[in-house]
Amino acid sequence: MKQLWTDFLQRPLWRKVCDILMVLFALAGAAIIGAWGLYQLGVTNNRGAVDKNYRYLMSVSEMERAKEMTPEELDATWAAQLDRLAALAHRYPVNARLILQGAAVSDDPLLIDRMVAALSIYTDTASLSTPHAPLSSQNAIPWMATPEWEALKEAIARDSALIREAGRLTGVEPRLIVGCLIGEQIRLFNSKREMYKKYLGPVKVLSVQSQFSYGVNGIKDFTAEAVEEHLKDPSSEYYMGPAYEHLLDYPEGVDTAEERYRRLVDYGSHLYSYIYTGCILHQTMLQWRRAGYDISDRPDLLFTLFNVGFSQSEPKPDPVPGGSHITVGDREYTFGAIGFDFYYSGELARVFPYQRDRFAERGNGADVEAIQASMTDCNRPERGSEYRQADSTALPATPDDDDDDEPDPFGIDHSTVRPMNHIAQ
Repeated sequence: MKQLWTDFLQRPLWRKVCDILMVLFALAGAAIIGAWGLYQLGVTNNRGAVDKNYRYLMSVSEMERAKEMTPEELDATWAAQLDRLAALAHRYPVNARLILQGAAVSDDPLLIDRMVAALSIYTDTASLSTPHAPLSSQNAIPWMATPEWEALKEAIARDSALIREAGRLTGVEPRLIVGCLIGEQIRLFNSKREMYKKYLGPVKVLSVQSQFSYGVNGIKDFTAEAVEEHLKDPSSEYYMGPAYEHLLDYPEGVDTAEERYRRLVDYGSHLYSYIYTGCILHQTMLQWRRAGYDISDRPDLLFTLFNVGFSQSEPKPDPVPGGSHITVGDREYTFGAIGFDFYYSGELARVFPYQRDRFAERGNGADVEAIQASMTDCNRPERGSEYRQADSTALPATPDDDDDDEPDPFGIDHSTVRPMNHIAQ
């Protein structure tokens, strides 16, 4: 080693510079290859965590669901539930209104039991019968009582037609797809809060990931590829049936890896992101059902399994919800709990109503060419650019930044966007 150092010192300056550059390039190449290897091996996958309220989340799913009732029974049930909501409204009027709206749109008074129980994680039920209890003018679910949620809600509503179509094509209740979307978008927002709040509020568009995970729902390339394989394999535990086999077919002669990237990283249309999400939910449900465990009535588990991926989906008799941790304000949630909160909140129930059957047994038919034509010709970052950048969590440049090389998760022209000052700090 000493001799090598002596030889290096004796070399001319130009040779020293070349040697140093060669070493730096070699180290950079090793780092890139190492990152790629860890990604392919799944080391970067979030192993997830058990939600601290998992027993409560499970108990909500055990409550009675909609059933056939005579007109007299239905009227009596609605009367009892309205009395219950009237008591809730004295303390939490916002949530009482949302719950009533969700149950009314779905014409299911028994749904109120689940919705009130789900809300009880955040409410003081004892205060409901206390005279002169303080009135809350906000949503009782803390992460929903924020300006960010109001902006995100509007962005999701803009995509309602695409989400409902994806639900129809994949045989999945659209509200389940939205639950996955919300968990991922809130996770993204709070991981880079100062950057994202400048864009979410003024333009109200969803963030599209283009590094490691793709699209508005953060689907990894190998997960999307597995979804496609499951659709074609009748022997797979994830097989959805012959009606769905061609749902994600590719045009002849295309580079499937590149086309898959273009499908998911699309700033103009998020239809494919929602279709892949619906397929993941449906395939995971079928895997568990075939193993003897029906989780079709467990939104908390479905959201959790979407978050942790196929590799961690192991059917068993005592599963618990959870997933990656998401911090909003001063509270920590799990991915599964965020989805669960939304699902039973009544929010967006008019555009994504509750369905009695969350999964369709048969496909509704798909015009594959029309789905393929839904992709837009937007500008996309080059696929694989994350392995050639030092910062793999690059965010869009602000109007004050000079770096134009970072991928923009919103697909917008930054020069036209003014910072949003009214978002809570």
